[in-house]
Amino acid sequence: MSSASEADFRCQHGDTICEIRVYEQEVIIVPTLLLASFLVTLVFVLLLRFCPEKVDRIRPHASKSANRRVLHGIDAPPGINVLEHESIALDVPSSYSTFNPPNTYASRNLSMSVVSPSIPSSPPPQPFMPSFTPIVQPRELPRQRLPESFNLVTPLTVAFSLRSDSSVSLYRARMENRNVVLRVLNDSADATERHSFLGFASFLAQLGPHPFLPELLGVVSLRAPLVTVVEELENRDLLSCLWRCRQVNVDPPCEMTERRIFTMASHVASALEFLHSKDLLHGNICARSVLVTKDFTAKLWGLHGVYTRKNQGATQKDDPSRKKWQAPELLAKRPAGQSSDIWSFGVLLYEMATLGEAPFAEIPVTELLQFHQRGKSLKKPSNCSNTLYTVIKGCCQWKDQDRPSLAEVSRKLSSGEKSASDKVLKALGTVNIEQYLQEAGYGETNSYTVF
Repeated sequence: MSSASEADFRCQHGDTICEIRVYEQEVIIVPTLLLASFLVTLVFVLLLRFCPEKVDRIRPHASKSANRRVLHGIDAPPGINVLEHESIALDVPSSYSTFNPPNTYASRNLSMSVVSPSIPSSPPPQPFMPSFTPIVQPRELPRQRLPESFNLVTPLTVAFSLRSDSSVSLYRARMENRNVVLRVLNDSADATERHSFLGFASFLAQLGPHPFLPELLGVVSLRAPLVTVVEELENRDLLSCLWRCRQVNVDPPCEMTERRIFTMASHVASALEFLHSKDLLHGNICARSVLVTKDFTAKLWGLHGVYTRKNQGATQKDDPSRKKWQAPELLAKRPAGQSSDIWSFGVLLYEMATLGEAPFAEIPVTELLQFHQRGKSLKKPSNCSNTLYTVIKGCCQWKDQDRPSLAEVSRKLSSGEKSASDKVLKALGTVNIEQYLQEAGYGETNSYTVF
């Protein structure tokens, strides 16, 4: 007997409850099963989106030989997949905080009289002796596999340490026979910090390659630890490079000439012009935001502030450690423009000509705006030619409309390079870091980071 005839036989006309009982499977059980399946799928999708490591734990573990996972980072350039050979676990205890490398990995202790913010050059293997106090992680993660592409993972030693509240740790490593820097998101990072970390990585990828911007090699984004992989530049940041040029008998040799200043400044101007062509302001042009390769090619970094202002609507921070490099309009709380970066570029040239002296060293930060209002400018360094000093003064004009365009600056730098001297610049003594921090406006609090 069909369901329809059965309903006619059992139920009187208009008896809704009776008909529901007859059609119970069609009107109750099936919809309930469909709804339950939808909810389970939704929960799994949300876990996959926000807690990929939990999803990995509840998945059935297939044999390694039968099903090797191939994980790809977001926006990784074609042909480079930093997780493609994920098969070797680091030789560490059964649990560890993210990227806490073992003592057996190679590292290098810098034996310099001036300890400076640095990206170490390629070292010979030797036992690693930590020279810093590691940040204590609030929790530990289960043992995780790291890609075999990463070898010799060691903490990146910097004299100006990361802020204590920073969610990112820096490491250096070898990947596919080249030195790289790893920006690793700490275990303690919350959802907002994870979103910002991956957003900045995506911003770097979308920004596109440029010969005078550090190369983004890939991003580990699908499971903890989240990692951004950037090329390592052997001469570290420009500020520490300038300080090493003050010393004698350093290895590798570090010599700065006026011609090299013009050349490296042209590199930075080209990168800055590239940013301006995309309607992006850098906002923090200074020697510590420039990285230097082994052959003294300068590459502009310090791009996290560019990302936060463009994608998160953040405004220029009132940071005392930046004021010595800021244009007068920023000191007066007015909006920044492309000419504001040109002012800072002029101060960068002063840093290079003085081999890393703090600009406006004798002027307290609180009196800096009044100093500019009186029409005073940076003093001519003893090692500086008239040609280079003319470019510095041109960039540091009080009125933003009086400053040259980047195209004009590039032409002057190119012209100056042709007639510049190859004499090695000298400076008296090494830099006292505490004195430098005071003169540069850092004061007692320090928020320095290269990356």
